[in-house]
Amino acid sequence: MRITVTGIGLATAIGNEPDEVLYAMKNKIHGLAPVSLFETKHRFPVGEVKYTNAQLYEKLGLTKGTFSRTALLGMLAASNALEDAKLNNIDGLKIGVISSTSTGGMDLTENFYREFMYDNMRGRLRHAASHDCADSTLHIAGYCGIRHFSTTISTACSSAANAIIAGARLLKNGFLDYALVGGTDALCRFTLNGFNALMILDKNPCRPFDAGRAGLNLGEGAGFLLLQPERNLQRTPYCFLSGYANANDAFHQTATSEKGDGAFLSMRKALEKSELQPQHIDYVNIHGTGTKNNDASEGAALIRIFGEKIPPFSSTKPFTGHTLAAAGGIEAVFSVLAIHKGMVFPNLNYENPMENTALIPQTQLSEKYEIRHVMSNSFGFGGNSSTLIFSK
Repeated sequence: MRITVTGIGLATAIGNEPDEVLYAMKNKIHGLAPVSLFETKHRFPVGEVKYTNAQLYEKLGLTKGTFSRTALLGMLAASNALEDAKLNNIDGLKIGVISSTSTGGMDLTENFYREFMYDNMRGRLRHAASHDCADSTLHIAGYCGIRHFSTTISTACSSAANAIIAGARLLKNGFLDYALVGGTDALCRFTLNGFNALMILDKNPCRPFDAGRAGLNLGEGAGFLLLQPERNLQRTPYCFLSGYANANDAFHQTATSEKGDGAFLSMRKALEKSELQPQHIDYVNIHGTGTKNNDASEGAALIRIFGEKIPPFSSTKPFTGHTLAAAGGIEAVFSVLAIHKGMVFPNLNYENPMENTALIPQTQLSEKYEIRHVMSNSFGFGGNSSTLIFSK
């Protein structure tokens, strides 16, 4: 049974429609700027979705209810994926939502805590109730009218990729006929302060795979796909989800192994699942955060997989920022667009190769290749590594 992609939905710092995103990619327009969503002393560049919460409420047609920004971004991207798939009437269908997040409703929890810490009789408990990761998934399912099945995955920055894998497995085993899969995360003080404490934020736009890389830029957003088995098709799909795998090297809480063991295993297993060889991959959307450890580790894994014939590769995080749990969903949509439009996206801000490697990412948008197979990597804290392969 082959799994197809028939709908895509986005919410990103460079646009919320495929045409907007592709325009930004073609013209090297990034979405990074200082934080505007909340007060902070930090001036790191971040990738914010260009809607306030009030604008998201209006765009989604919401007139009441308490929703975290994480839920709002997810509702926007997920409903767009359903609309894109022309799946307008889902009554009676075995359709499920498999979503993912890291921050959950942390933005509302922070609002609650700011009042509660001064007076424990103050603070809206509904804000604290939104803290749970499943809260955003339930709101996405409710907004989209999906009642058959929903579940939530939270495995740090591999979360959305793992949600996509889980959806594919549910389809393969007959539990669902359609799977709305992806992830959503919103910027908040907790993540900004937490990553600052780890000392891995760059004060300038990030430079993945560059010798002078100094850290990552945080971002927010959501990315969702509608998956369905080939037998259910009523329209031409974007592409197939031909391979996927998850591995965990359990090397360190926040660092990856020098040899890239987890990344190597997930890429190798995804290739085996797809029944493809390394030379069949036309483009790799790398995890590429811009941190010293991550890029060196992923680079080592790429060399182990592809040898001297590494296909064109790039990180799209300099456009959007690192959207944490949502990254695998957003970059899955980018990978689908790479196949659909025949594009390899540029890796912004690259100047010099990393030490001890000759790895040079794609620095200009290319439309000269036929893109048949795209590999997308998403690697999280704790050594959790996931790889997806999309095929024309």
